[in-house]
Amino acid sequence: MVSFISCCMSGSRSESGQEMTLSLKIEDNAPDPDDPDYVPPANFSKGRRASVSAEPLSMEDDITNDRVIHPKTDEQRKRLQVAVKEILIFKSLDQEQREYVLDAMFEKAVPAGEKVIELGDNGDFFYVVDSGKLDCYIKINGEEKKVLTYDNTGAFGELALMYNTPRAATIIATEECVLWALDRTTFRQLVLLTTMKKRELYEEFLNAIPLLQELESYERMNLADALVTTQYKAGETIIKQGDEADSFFIIEKGTCEVKIKDTHTNEEVKLTELERGQYFGELALIYKKPRAASVIASTDVSCAVLDIGAFERLLGPCVEIMQRNVSNYESKLTELFGEQLSIDDLRR
Repeated sequence: MVSFISCCMSGSRSESGQEMTLSLKIEDNAPDPDDPDYVPPANFSKGRRASVSAEPLSMEDDITNDRVIHPKTDEQRKRLQVAVKEILIFKSLDQEQREYVLDAMFEKAVPAGEKVIELGDNGDFFYVVDSGKLDCYIKINGEEKKVLTYDNTGAFGELALMYNTPRAATIIATEECVLWALDRTTFRQLVLLTTMKKRELYEEFLNAIPLLQELESYERMNLADALVTTQYKAGETIIKQGDEADSFFIIEKGTCEVKIKDTHTNEEVKLTELERGQYFGELALIYKKPRAASVIASTDVSCAVLDIGAFERLLGPCVEIMQRNVSNYESKLTELFGEQLSIDDLRR
């Protein structure tokens, strides 16, 4: 699970490759933040908590029904939704789970100069930056050195919540900041557990795709982490024939129709129907020519979507990767199009 969490913390490695995790200090005599009735005061996080007990997390664990809710104004809710929009760890959640997490997060104002977390502290909270700048310091050769600046965006603090390890960095607000905090229990039971289960499912899906058979297991694991769940309504066109190929899709739930336009009648003809576990748009991982067919949601559909840009960032040039398995890929083309085709054919 380390590689997934690391990619959630953009720029959060030192030049030596050391993992960085971030935490929060609170008073020894502070109220228990895990209490569902606990409401953090405005000056929260002024002292230091002596220890944290991190319960083991298993794939068989159930998500608790004890829902933590911190009331928010409409304006706060909108800001929070914007702040978490590009945070990868939230993208694995469905709409209901995302609302659960947003309810559990609370706003924390941080004055300039305050240490949000300190090297060696135990971790109680995961943070998302709403506004402001914070500098991140880690120890290099016995000296604390700045390695990263959070500038009005970003998230930190998840690894210590996962592994019950001391924070490996100090983060200081260089100007007045607003953060959103999520308690350890909610993070572990909902965000982390959901992510683990989705990753396992996605890896299973990816293992069944012929043109990805030559990928190493760690490469498929990275791809699983980069997949983003996207919802489509019945009747909605997911990809359209002739559009630029920029994403790859795996169906998590629902069914889709594959249609192609008849060149003689100019009418769309149904080729086949796809269901859970099946995939489409995979040619986007090989070449960037227009879509060869349209795919329309027959029912409400949930798809795991891989952006071609994410694929290239993770695994390098697409054609290079797929050339490991050219023969299997060409067999797939034959299955799809009913005639013998090669990668060279598609490039013409």
